Amino acid sequence: EDFLTLIFKAMMKDALNSSHPVSSAVQSSEQIEEMFDALSYIKGASLLLMLKHYLTKDVFQAGIEVYLHNHSYGTAQSDDLWDSMNEITNGTLDVKKMMKTWIEHKGFPLVTVVRKGKTISVQQEKFLYRVEPENWTSDASYLWHIPLTYITNRCNFTHCTNAYLLHQKKGT
Repeated sequence: EDFLTLIFKAMMKDALNSSHPVSSAVQSSEQIEEMFDALSYIKGASLLLMLKHYLTKDVFQAGIEVYLHNHSYGTAQSDDLWDSMNEITNGTLDVKKMMKTWIEHKGFPLVTVVRKGKTISVQQEKFLYRVEPENWTSDASYLWHIPLTYITNRCNFTHCTNAYLLHQKKGT
């Protein structure tokens, strides 16, 4: 419950146009300090939980183990974790490409779902809580790779989860 409260507080900050990405190039020590705030830590934790749910616990754990093994007693760069996950998924999913859309964009998407008969249409757009004219920038080109999971009436809730990766503005 406490973690959910933190997530929602971070999302309120991230929904403002004055937000910042989890990862970006920095030019000064002041910029480095600005990047390590509650938003970065809580959003980062949420993104790892999203990835774990999408990949499954066992695949995610194996990716973490590869990452820790490959970088024990050494240094790591931001892409190293995603590369380790890619090793485990054997090219079935480009984890780096998916996660870069989440860590290099500020904010998060709003996904609209519409059902017409047996067809489900989904659409993404950047969610903004409040437009701040002094900080306004157009984010119309933002596209996230959004892992969506769903079940149908032909499944029970524990053994039949389907996954869909929305990586365009609209999908069906």
